[in-house]
Amino acid sequence: MKRILVVEDDPDIALSLRLKLEREGGYAVDVVADGADGLRKAIDRPPDLVVLDLNLPGMDGFEVCRRLRKEPETASVPVIMLTARIGEDDRVAGLDLGADDYITKPFSPKEAVARVKAVLRRSDRAEDADALSDEPLRVDIAARQATLDGRALALTRKEFDLLVELIRRRGRVLTRERLLEMVWGYDFPGETRTVDVHVRRLRQKLGAPVDSRLETVVGVGYRWRSAS
Repeated sequence: MKRILVVEDDPDIALSLRLKLEREGGYAVDVVADGADGLRKAIDRPPDLVVLDLNLPGMDGFEVCRRLRKEPETASVPVIMLTARIGEDDRVAGLDLGADDYITKPFSPKEAVARVKAVLRRSDRAEDADALSDEPLRVDIAARQATLDGRALALTRKEFDLLVELIRRRGRVLTRERLLEMVWGYDFPGETRTVDVHVRRLRQKLGAPVDSRLETVVGVGYRWRSAS
């Protein structure tokens, strides 16, 4: 059974979410009302997904998400943020920190369950795959080999890693900062322009029409769009 951690200080919203996720999603749900407590609980016993309010007492959702992404135990745990804020800056900030999705208040519990299911499906595909496919492109992760129409692509190590992360999270916008963390590591001294350079080279090696699947999301980062 999948475990969901809800970090929400509004008791009515927290109760509604818990009941809906348990009854309709079949999930085991833990609820905490404080950011620091939520962070400790997630690290002590990593859940399968965190539903995280932004406006929390003590430690806000942005800081909780940032710390979750830095801890090895929770770095890959999907996070859905709940927010009454609708500004673009808040959405970009959340994506920058590694949030997987946003739900804007007010929302229906039914919508929340649907989004949780969608994020968990994407997460399961990313974790289970030994090989990734988006025809005519195939990526053998174990062999570290990408082929296009059966022809091996001469990718550098970082180009290969970048391609894997983009396809694993197909449909999801990844900020340049997030790609730096995933592909180069937290201590990489370069700037986000490094990501742009590698994306440009990767597109050149993929060639048309496959290169068009690697979309630029202006002001945010990049997204892989499958052909189907």
